[in-house]
Amino acid sequence: MLQMKTHYPDAHRVEPSNRHTLAVVVDNEPGVLARIAGLFSGRGYNIESLTVTETEHEAHISRITIVTTGTDSIIQQIKSQLERLVPVHRVVDLTLTGEAVERELCLVKVVGKGDHRVEAMRLASAFGARTLDATLTSFVYELTGTTEEVERFIKLMTAVGLVEVSRTGVAAMARGAEGIM
Repeated sequence: MLQMKTHYPDAHRVEPSNRHTLAVVVDNEPGVLARIAGLFSGRGYNIESLTVTETEHEAHISRITIVTTGTDSIIQQIKSQLERLVPVHRVVDLTLTGEAVERELCLVKVVGKGDHRVEAMRLASAFGARTLDATLTSFVYELTGTTEEVERFIKLMTAVGLVEVSRTGVAAMARGAEGIM
């Protein structure tokens, strides 16, 4: 069968965007986080979650966990650009290494009386949240779980008097015996 020629260009192929969790091992020195954040913002990439802490005190090494979304080519570009930064020792895409363990911690303050108070206690118990503070009119709960679990908990608590939320961002680690350093 003959294929018909048209004056219109071929349709562009749209790559799907996927969520990726990157573990970045860096020297713990002033300005490193600013350089990494600048790399993202300067190129129009979004950081959905960012956690950082020193993991090897004597060697002054820190681990930065970044959650971002992009096409495969954009994620590859981000990883390549991160690897070129001077204080970066290693970049690992935990999404590609297999199923990683990811957790997020949140603190949630709920204010309410009567039925709302009882429902807040019931929901916290159902999610396995710990009560960190309780007064006659409020609670502060701590919940550790996946981002999806934290989102569901916050959404449900909104209906019973949620007034404040603080979240850590994602901490992640690859499953298995291998470490990233």
